[in-house]
Amino acid sequence: MFQIVFNEISAAEISKLGTLEQLELLDEFKVTEKDLEHLDGERFGKIERDGRILHRFRAKDWRFYFEVKEGLVIVHRVLHRGTFSDFAFRSKIPMAEDEELAKSKHFWKLIDEGRAARRL
Repeated sequence: MFQIVFNEISAAEISKLGTLEQLELLDEFKVTEKDLEHLDGERFGKIERDGRILHRFRAKDWRFYFEVKEGLVIVHRVLHRGTFSDFAFRSKIPMAEDEELAKSKHFWKLIDEGRAARRL
């Protein structure tokens, strides 16, 4: 299992939740090398664009977007499912969620903000 590091933005997103919901989400968020080698699509996904690779973890109605670097899982954003479901609905493009996100400039802007944030 990897060490998980949240940046300021992802930590703030998690802290908006109630204590019990935070604990439940964090209890589910476990990442192993095996998980990343054999993505199941349901809980784990992979998003690629211009040589950049992000991973997605689903827990309840939340999505953790992270990258793995030097043995660390660095969480860039923790977003509610509805954030991108609404986008996909409005765009009416019949693609999987991860494929749609890979094409979204708005999504990558959110991730870049997370990458630039200080790690906690």
